[in-house]
Amino acid sequence: MNTYIHTTIKKQLKFLRALSLMLILPFLADAQSVKTLTLPEAVQLGLANSKTLALSKTKVLQAEAAYQQVLDRALPTASASGIYNHAEIPNHVLQLGPGDPIKLPKSADAIIGTLSVQELIFAGNKLKYAKESAQLVKKIAGLDVSKDEDDITIAIIDAYLNLYKLDASKSVIKQNLNALNTQYKQTQRFFEQGIVTKNEVLRIQLQQSNVELTALDIDKNRNVVNYNLNIMLGLPEQTIIQTTALPNDFSSQNNLNSYLDSASNNRVELKKADLQTQLIAKDIASIKAGQLPTLGAGLGAYYINPGGHLVPSKNEFITPITLGLTLSWDFGTLWTTKNKVAEASIKQQGAQIGKSIIADQIKTEINQNYQAYIQAIKKIDLLNTAIQQASENDKIVQSKYENSISPLTDRLDANTQLFQAKINLELAKADAQLAYYNLLKSTGKKITL
Repeated sequence: MNTYIHTTIKKQLKFLRALSLMLILPFLADAQSVKTLTLPEAVQLGLANSKTLALSKTKVLQAEAAYQQVLDRALPTASASGIYNHAEIPNHVLQLGPGDPIKLPKSADAIIGTLSVQELIFAGNKLKYAKESAQLVKKIAGLDVSKDEDDITIAIIDAYLNLYKLDASKSVIKQNLNALNTQYKQTQRFFEQGIVTKNEVLRIQLQQSNVELTALDIDKNRNVVNYNLNIMLGLPEQTIIQTTALPNDFSSQNNLNSYLDSASNNRVELKKADLQTQLIAKDIASIKAGQLPTLGAGLGAYYINPGGHLVPSKNEFITPITLGLTLSWDFGTLWTTKNKVAEASIKQQGAQIGKSIIADQIKTEINQNYQAYIQAIKKIDLLNTAIQQASENDKIVQSKYENSISPLTDRLDANTQLFQAKINLELAKADAQLAYYNLLKSTGKKITL
């Protein structure tokens, strides 16, 4: 009777668990969506949704707007104004001698209108230098966008490869657990046959528990990396990203000097330094241009209606028109600008020194990335050899264990060494990928995936 009740309760519990799972699954599907992304797709998505890149592009638009404002300064300026005056004259009789007095009206109205157009003809080429400076600023802003694209790309690659390493490790751990499960079944049979002790069965179970704990740590770390990558890519925070296999052929046969040469031609920092030097040169030229005289032309038109009528009769208003040239020269600048030029020249020298410092830093960076890449490739070769050796050793120890020649501890050690070597290989492949892309980035070339 008790057995029947126990069996019935177990069936009911199974049914309730199945029913609960059926009810929960649709909500889990809604809450979390799985998205499989290749590395190029992740980079493309991240660049399209990057807020940092969007902010950099607004700076380019600002520089373009500033350039257009400089162009506007070449256009003539024009203004128009209208004035209406009403005057009350209480004492409107003026006596200036023995003659008849001058009698003024008790009140008077007047309307005055002006129209003025001014055009700067020559200002020492300061407008020309302002245009060129604005163009340089726009180019610098464009270079900042390019650098931000490179920084964002490498950050996405780094995050994606971290996720890939966790996925690869989890895959190898799953293989390890399957192998340990097979080993456990075999050892359990040996125990039932009296070949091994219970202690050896417990050893395998302990090994399984340790591997499962490692899998839990990987799951925790994966959740963190996955969440951060979702933010970078602009995806919903609950999206589960699935990585794909990495390309096998990404190696480069170029030597260190070729990377150094590429950096000297392509690095954004060096281009910016050159533009900054040119910008200072334009500033110096503009300061010197301030020592020259300026010439401008002006056109003025006036409407004077002393009668105050909105539509006056004939001959009750005048409309003088003026046309003239204005030449001015602040010759005090001949002795007041030399220190400004000296300051700008020192700034230019500092910019040139700064460029040489940046060049040295870039050389150091490239050499460091190059050596890291070479070591990563060598590590992959060594790990491939290690896996072959570990596989052969695992087979030998397994055979010895089955024939009661080798103890269980040796069998478990061989198994651990094999799967650890497999994990290390997957990690090394991802590290080599990242090292390669870091090397490409340090040369200033666009990272192509």
